[in-house]
Amino acid sequence: MCGVAGLLDFRQAPSAEVVGAMVRALHHRGPDGRGVRACGPAVLGHTRLAVIDPNAGAQPMGNEDASVWVSFNGEIYNHAELRRQLLALGHVFATHCDTEVLVHGYEAWGDALPERLDGQFAFALWDARRRRLLLSRDRTGIRPLFLRRDGSRLGFASEVKALAAMPGWSPRLDPQVLAEVFTTWGPLAGHSPFEGVRSLEPGSCLAVDEQGERAWRYWDWSFPRREDPARDFDADACAQELLQRLQASVDQRLRADVPVGAYLSGGLDSAAVAALARRGGARHLRTFSIRFDDPEFDEGEQQQQLVRELGCEHESWRCSDRDIAQAFAQAVWHAEAPMLRTAPVPLMLLARQVHAAGFKVVLTGEGADEVLGGYDLFKEARVRRFMARAPQSAWRASLLGRLYP
Repeated sequence: MCGVAGLLDFRQAPSAEVVGAMVRALHHRGPDGRGVRACGPAVLGHTRLAVIDPNAGAQPMGNEDASVWVSFNGEIYNHAELRRQLLALGHVFATHCDTEVLVHGYEAWGDALPERLDGQFAFALWDARRRRLLLSRDRTGIRPLFLRRDGSRLGFASEVKALAAMPGWSPRLDPQVLAEVFTTWGPLAGHSPFEGVRSLEPGSCLAVDEQGERAWRYWDWSFPRREDPARDFDADACAQELLQRLQASVDQRLRADVPVGAYLSGGLDSAAVAALARRGGARHLRTFSIRFDDPEFDEGEQQQQLVRELGCEHESWRCSDRDIAQAFAQAVWHAEAPMLRTAPVPLMLLARQVHAAGFKVVLTGEGADEVLGGYDLFKEARVRRFMARAPQSAWRASLLGRLYP
């Protein structure tokens, strides 16, 4: 991952030194390079983790006449396809990295650019001709982007700790958002745990110029209703389509100029991703896992079964309760939000070991439960909606007990 940071102020030119401090606060997100670009009322900053074209692609990146500049965190998986389209339109590329697709893509398609992107991303793009800042975030909000308004000055960054480098502000927790976290496991869309800091919503853009701000959503989830006659509910056809889409998605994510590994927890999600990677052509797939001293949580037997089946080169590490306790505070520092369970801590410790093994990129099964409704929290929400619609139902008293026996 990389780090994005910057300031915008049409009344008084922002300080490049302050943006430099914001970038330094994000060093852990991108140790391969830093950059700051002053563009009059806008200053963009970036810290880079190089994955595509490591020897080029320094950011912030501009176009040929320096009228468009971008600071970008993430990866555009369909960058090769978009590059071919842009070359056909006459654009000239100076690098092979996916960042440059954003620069020329904005020149070609303007605000419609995010709709064409297949990837996980957050970016800040300065249009010097229009004196306009465009902020955008990927469809499901995998990559973060936080905003803080201080009078005429707008700060934006991949993490709140970078916004704390803005003079005259000390972060304070927002009690209302803390209530959201303890109710729904995380802040609601657009919110952050800190007073005065908002999050750009997933699948959204924000354009800021001297006339003000304009926000819009370029993508949202769409679920056909069961009674829709046009909906095909053939289970086999749906399963086949899901498999095809997953395979195409994994194949795209294997595109990189650095080694790509995979997590293998022993569960269904990571196993499916690793199997699709092997089927898609990852001949020498390196996989990694965490083991637990507590047998209730350890899935080492399942991990080894998968390793034998998939023929992976596998490495695992042990994680004790003591390890989790010692690393918990650091995990909260990175998450910048209350953590209601300790599961993210072993994942952070695993990432540390994988990085030490020389890998910057891994495939994971993260997000499957959110997309496919796997958590009990989603079942509970459905039960509560049912109870709200039928307050006289005799099932009300027993439904939650059935959900959590």
